[in-house]
Amino acid sequence: MGKRLSYTLWALLWCCCCAQADVFTSISHMTDLIYTEKDLVHSLREYIKAEESKLAAVKNWANRLDALTRVSTSDPEGYLGHPVNAYKLMKRLNAEWLELESLVLQNPSDGFISNMSTHRQYFPDEEDKMGAAKALMRLQDTYKLDSETFSKGKLPGFHSNALLTVDDCFDLGKTAYNDADYYHAVLWMQQSLKQLDSAEEAVVSKVDILDYLSYSVYQMGDLPRAIELTRRLVAIDPNHQRAGGNLRYFEKLLSKQIDEMGQAYEPTSEEPIQLGTYTRPKDHLPERETYEALCRGEGLKMNEARRSRLFCRYQNGKMNPRLLLKPMKEEDEWDSPHIVRYQDALTDSEIEKIKELARPKLARATVRDPKTGVLTTANYRVSKSAWLEGEDDPVIARVNQRIEDISGLTVDTAELLQVANYGVGGQYEPHYDFSRRPLDSNLKIDGNRLATFLNYMSDVEAGGATVFPDFGAAIWPKKGTAVFWYNLFKSGEGDYRTRHAACPVLVGSKWGEFMFTFNQSIKFYLYST
Repeated sequence: MGKRLSYTLWALLWCCCCAQADVFTSISHMTDLIYTEKDLVHSLREYIKAEESKLAAVKNWANRLDALTRVSTSDPEGYLGHPVNAYKLMKRLNAEWLELESLVLQNPSDGFISNMSTHRQYFPDEEDKMGAAKALMRLQDTYKLDSETFSKGKLPGFHSNALLTVDDCFDLGKTAYNDADYYHAVLWMQQSLKQLDSAEEAVVSKVDILDYLSYSVYQMGDLPRAIELTRRLVAIDPNHQRAGGNLRYFEKLLSKQIDEMGQAYEPTSEEPIQLGTYTRPKDHLPERETYEALCRGEGLKMNEARRSRLFCRYQNGKMNPRLLLKPMKEEDEWDSPHIVRYQDALTDSEIEKIKELARPKLARATVRDPKTGVLTTANYRVSKSAWLEGEDDPVIARVNQRIEDISGLTVDTAELLQVANYGVGGQYEPHYDFSRRPLDSNLKIDGNRLATFLNYMSDVEAGGATVFPDFGAAIWPKKGTAVFWYNLFKSGEGDYRTRHAACPVLVGSKWGEFMFTFNQSIKFYLYST
């Protein structure tokens, strides 16, 4: 049974390797995996019941024959002197032991392995695992959450029993380490070590954690702490293949630095490594700090003077017949550039229908490479998209008409309606909705994206704001509402203040629906978080 169970577990791991990528980029697709896993658990339970039933039968055989052989071996000739005993011995060895052999050779795991084979095409692959790990780190950075906050399930406004073990934290740290992201490797290896030191059970050893942690700390430029951690490692495993050499190398480097700087040696701080101990390296995004602060609700530039210029009103689309009896409730969100929100822009039934139409068509969202003009995936846009048109369902045609009535802009030259679903840590970093000609020479459709219309399709517990780093605004999702602004000035030039971003959703699932039209065009979004 041990070999058979090992084979079953091997098959499980093998199936996990034969899977599709980009599952992590869509919460909608990830929900399908919940039911896949439930089915596999049921199949596993059936396999366990079959193994237990088989083992019970074998035990019954063993117990019965154990008692019988105690009697027969005490006086073999006397035992066989009884003709019935002699007959039954012949029968057992001729037939019954062969039946037992067949029972032992039965493989109850066949059904489970067959079910695994059916489902494995839907399993996430290594890229999905890495993408989900990096998403946790992205959320950690954006919302300034320490590793323990994630490990203990204490997300802002949301506490759960979704805990990370020592091994989980180690795997997160190892993912960062393998990507040469030593900043996050330090944070997660430190958390793994902390939980291991608190007597939490784990598969990973303290030696392995210290090995990764000490070298990552060295890469962050903290030689004293790297030396201290490596000494702890050597004390546990004096024969470690790298630790001794690393220790001598680190000590030599530190000695050289002290000599060059003419300073006395200062022992490392006894404070544990935590968020803020080291500075996160800069990346490609110049407004990273401003963008992330706005996502947290910090750095907003709304003041009392500006707020006094914001009003609410009824809007009938300049006497549009469809809005005369039921005008839209319009509220100012920002004064300059002017951003407005419409209440009751979508009904619950419309929201659910749009999601239903989009789910089967979702595929990884792409961006156009500015150098090659080729559509490609990018880490700064993590989501899946689907395209819908008015002919797909009356709901789509009705929503398009409503947006046209509200905005006063035509959708005749629009692209198809684009629906997006964001995955774990899904985001769209700061970008422009309009084309920045002549920089965007790959855009071959005449005109430009004049305006943006966003429909939010659910509320959100934490995160998920639409932020504008240039003027310090954050627009928070509210189910059924829509937000509208112009991307271009009346001259047709792009309004560079409208560079905006979709913040990662910390808790929830986010949907978006977009439409692009050209020549006095409009971009439509529908968001669900």
